[in-house]
Amino acid sequence: MDKIDYEAIEEHIRGILKALGDDPDREGLRETPARVAKMYGEVFEGMNYTNREIAEMFDKSFEDGFSENKNDIVVVKDIEVFSYCEHHMALMYDMKVTVAYIPNGKVLGLSKIARIADMAAKRLQLQERIGSDIAEIMQIASGSEDVAVFIEANHSCMTARGIKKPSAKTVSSTLRGRFETDPAMQNRLFMQIKL
Repeated sequence: MDKIDYEAIEEHIRGILKALGDDPDREGLRETPARVAKMYGEVFEGMNYTNREIAEMFDKSFEDGFSENKNDIVVVKDIEVFSYCEHHMALMYDMKVTVAYIPNGKVLGLSKIARIADMAAKRLQLQERIGSDIAEIMQIASGSEDVAVFIEANHSCMTARGIKKPSAKTVSSTLRGRFETDPAMQNRLFMQIKL
């Protein structure tokens, strides 16, 4: 169910254009409010769903061969996503997400992991919350408590405005289950993803 109010977005974008001193009825801007509303529907799609609903959308799994070995790690690296910072509505870009988990009787389809990362990012977000959301969704979808999420990104609120440091990157990690509590499992994980 789409909770996004496209008409309200169009109205407010027209107001922003006026507030900026431009004419929303001029040739180049006439369709801009509708374009922005459509874009917002796409880039903020994840706002339509709870973490549980996202997990249910992408919980396609397969019986694994890992049932006897509870220490095998599945890692999907460099999932490219983008998001918008909730503080400035500024783009978080060149964002790469790495997701790792220890299967618990089943494995998720690999594309589902990328879809989970993508949908969690399609919200007004903080990078740290994206990691927590992905971890929570992965725990629900996979049935495993052992999940790790690493994110590296550029934030245009730092690179294009304010302090204007274009080479600054933000790196965050979210560790759950044994990845949080077991140093030996952490070492195995870090060696596997080479952080």
